[in-house]
Amino acid sequence: MYNALHTAEILLPNRNVDLSKWAVVACDQFTAQPEYWERARAVAGGAPSALNLVLPEVWLGESERRIPAIREAMHRYLSDGTLVSAVKDGFVLVQRQTSAGVRPGLVAALDLDEYDYETGNPGLIRATEGTVLERVPPRAKVRAGASVELPHVMMLIDDPGMTVIEPLLDSTDALRQLYDFDLMLSGGHIRGWAVEGADAAKVSEAVDALLEKSDGLLYAVGDGNHSLAAAKRCWKEISASLTPEERKSHPARFALVELVNLACPALVFEPIHRALFGVQPEALMAEYRAYLAENGADEGGGDDLIAFDGAGNEWRFKSTEHPLRLLQAFLDGYLARHPEASIDYIHGEDALRALVSRPDTLGFMPRAFDKSGLFDFIRRFGVLPRKTFSMGEATDKRYYLEARKIV
Repeated sequence: MYNALHTAEILLPNRNVDLSKWAVVACDQFTAQPEYWERARAVAGGAPSALNLVLPEVWLGESERRIPAIREAMHRYLSDGTLVSAVKDGFVLVQRQTSAGVRPGLVAALDLDEYDYETGNPGLIRATEGTVLERVPPRAKVRAGASVELPHVMMLIDDPGMTVIEPLLDSTDALRQLYDFDLMLSGGHIRGWAVEGADAAKVSEAVDALLEKSDGLLYAVGDGNHSLAAAKRCWKEISASLTPEERKSHPARFALVELVNLACPALVFEPIHRALFGVQPEALMAEYRAYLAENGADEGGGDDLIAFDGAGNEWRFKSTEHPLRLLQAFLDGYLARHPEASIDYIHGEDALRALVSRPDTLGFMPRAFDKSGLFDFIRRFGVLPRKTFSMGEATDKRYYLEARKIV
């Protein structure tokens, strides 16, 4: 059996680097709040920082200027010893304090040949939500010329028996500690240990056992699907020019991720809200009610979906299924008919309400998706509508910390 899990040489900043300035939150967070990223830049100051190695989506419009600077910073950090080998051949055990509790994880490499973001992918690694294809090229452009990768991908395993990651937490005294510090801007506390040799072999054995019970689905992308899709696209382009022997071990074939157990009590599925800009809220809601009626789903008066605008209007709906399937289909059609309108996907009710206070804006708040049914849903139906859930609040997302050479 092949479980697609691989050990890797994992890089970290050298001991003189202030990790609280180095680690920054995932690039797809706070996309409508540039002030957050300005604060992150202020915290990092002129110190070495992962902020110099990634492209936050809030700055996508500056890609032409920023991407060459990112590549140059990667080369500089490798050549001047800012990034050094922390784990020669193994994993990193992570213990992250979040707003929902302590969330353990395991930083490891996965084989991109076992992953495809297309709906209906039968591989061991599958997307959980629909991929927004136009979001892949900018990230692929960053990775295509990159010498290292810094992952914000959180990959889920369905391990209710807690057999893969959790046993390592009982032996941290015997593991080599790599870091222990507070993350910037309310990111909580994080600790990490090297998992090598016999300990790494035990992890692989536990994943083999999980594979036997997986019914063909071993890993489901929780966060970072578009970054993983970009890695896959780059690997397909690179592999086309390689011999079969070269393909086996080329570093771009693998992607560094953090494995997280779906059964972890601190892993909370939060809903992802929608903010519509440049719209007439009441007219849009009239269209939406008509759409629901056409689909036999006009159920008002519940808490499964709440829509509101800045004028104090509110619309409530109940739904026998998760409301996002119909809502996202309607919004996709609406945006195609109304090019003057735009959408953003928002984490957190407070952030949504702040945005909806603007004129000509409408917010949608769906209820959370029940995480216990995730793997069965993917096996049966393929993928959820895009942006169905978020694993925790924005500040609970994975921070860029570890790195790996991909050339």
